[in-house]
Amino acid sequence: MTTPGRGLHGHVLDTLGPEITAGEYPPGSVLRTDELAQRFDVSRSVMREAVRVLESMHLVESRRRVGVTVRPTSEWNVYDPQVIRWRLAGKDRARQLRSLTVLRSAIEPVAAGLAARHATADQCAELTQCALGMVANSRGHKLEEYLVHDMAFHRVVLDASGNEMFARLGDVVAEVLAGRTHHDVMFEDPDPAAVTLHVQVAEAVRAGDAARAEELTREITVGALQELDILAP
Repeated sequence: MTTPGRGLHGHVLDTLGPEITAGEYPPGSVLRTDELAQRFDVSRSVMREAVRVLESMHLVESRRRVGVTVRPTSEWNVYDPQVIRWRLAGKDRARQLRSLTVLRSAIEPVAAGLAARHATADQCAELTQCALGMVANSRGHKLEEYLVHDMAFHRVVLDASGNEMFARLGDVVAEVLAGRTHHDVMFEDPDPAAVTLHVQVAEAVRAGDAARAEELTREITVGALQELDILAP
């Protein structure tokens, strides 16, 4: 089914992208646009548009008289949210989740400490509302509702850090959290201790306590790694 709002090339990407990231087309494989257009029953212009998107992610490169060649994994834009989503849908999900969660553990505690120093009153209020939303949806198997507030919480922390590099990782963290939920790498209800920690982070940021905000956020990321040991070993 074509992804709403993305047209025919979106339909192609929703199939071809996961195939490439899952290794069905190993690095060095050559894809013929004519053959792909026939396979997906789309025009060559639609196929070219899909290829341009894949090129922007550094998954493939086009060469005259050669075709579309799958690039080495080391050259992929692994921070692209769509690439993350495709990789988390594949067989290498556990390793991807661990890699991304380790990244979070290196970045988010520092971001939380900075947020305690730089967050505006509006950002503090938004962080508190996100934490309260997580509490309100932490029981009754409401993981999708919980996810909305969880993603928003971490985006605010990264934005409030005042560091534009950290802020740009908001989509990456959101994809990690969504991937855990959508691929059943979460308990039926979130860990109550983790929910409480999020509330405490919001309080620490509002109080301007950088050391405590950093320490609490580190506990959150350590807990996420421990959950992976159980749910996605």
